[in-house]
Amino acid sequence: MRLGIMGGTFDPIHYGHLVVAQSSYHHFRLDRVVFVPAGQPPHKLGRRVTPARQRFLMVALATMSNPAFDVSDLEVERPGPSYTIDTLRAFRKEVGPDGELYFITGADATLEILDWKDPEELLRLACFVAATRPGYPGTELEEVRAKLPPAAAARIVSIEIPALAISSTEIRRRVAEGAPIKYLLPEPVEQYIMKNRLYAGRAQPEEARPDRVEEGSR
Repeated sequence: MRLGIMGGTFDPIHYGHLVVAQSSYHHFRLDRVVFVPAGQPPHKLGRRVTPARQRFLMVALATMSNPAFDVSDLEVERPGPSYTIDTLRAFRKEVGPDGELYFITGADATLEILDWKDPEELLRLACFVAATRPGYPGTELEEVRAKLPPAAAARIVSIEIPALAISSTEIRRRVAEGAPIKYLLPEPVEQYIMKNRLYAGRAQPEEARPDRVEEGSR
């Protein structure tokens, strides 16, 4: 089995995430892609984050029409901070020793992989797919690879995605300001946000970065 794992906060999920997942599914010939919303993102402790169960439901709404996509509540149900290493260990048991895991995230998040918990084991467990926008300079990724043993460095690959101008931060800002978000994310997710009044009046301290797909759970 070749299994893709799309990790992130998904606050909210948008078309950029879905295009990255679909492109990775095609490019790496994956059997399926599992979206894993972070329960308690350790890199966002102290920041305001939408409750995990609501983020999980938005991901379920966004992915339900694609038979190649699944959503897992593994991190939502697991107590404590959501560390990617724990998630990959669980999926490694699922696919067995002969299965292949591809952890899909943004290039910005991949640049910080040396600060993640047990980075070398992460790269033994899975190949990391760093999604970039067209024209994204690859020098920073090469610098990260240079700090790793050759076998681990080879497990970081990049894929160019045209749709990375969309960001969750920008969507939250637009909702807070009363601006439209239609065509930035699936309609069921938009309706869920409006029905539950998510992000209304919320300040947006984080800078929106067009090449950020979504920060993976560390």
